[in-house]
Amino acid sequence: MTCYIAADHAGFTLKQQILAAYPNMINLGTNSLDSVDYPDFAQKLADRIQKDDFGILICGSGLGICMAANRFKHVRAANCISIEMAKLAREHNDANVLCLPGRVLSVAEALAIVEVFLITLFSKEPRYQKRIDKMLLF
Repeated sequence: MTCYIAADHAGFTLKQQILAAYPNMINLGTNSLDSVDYPDFAQKLADRIQKDDFGILICGSGLGICMAANRFKHVRAANCISIEMAKLAREHNDANVLCLPGRVLSVAEALAIVEVFLITLFSKEPRYQKRIDKMLLF
């Protein structure tokens, strides 16, 4: 399993702090506070992520980068602002990309959410798998 991380300028600081805690993540940028467009970084991550990989994307609200990431058929991105949301995103939706709001969460909150997202397994309960399969038909 590989974990990629990317952010726009609004998520840069939080991305750097997550990388400090998880130095084995692969950093796809941005690497400064200079203004950039979040769809570019969602695409960079989507282009790299494979089966059994995870991704973390960060923008100011987590919303825009999540919308951009979900344009890719193999990405199931979830914008999570709590541990419970991260847990459910993995257990029920088999989310493979965690989106975070860089302007909303504290570093401690974000790190706790990342930890839960990375360790929680998809439940593989048939009702959840059936729903995920339906999304692949769109």
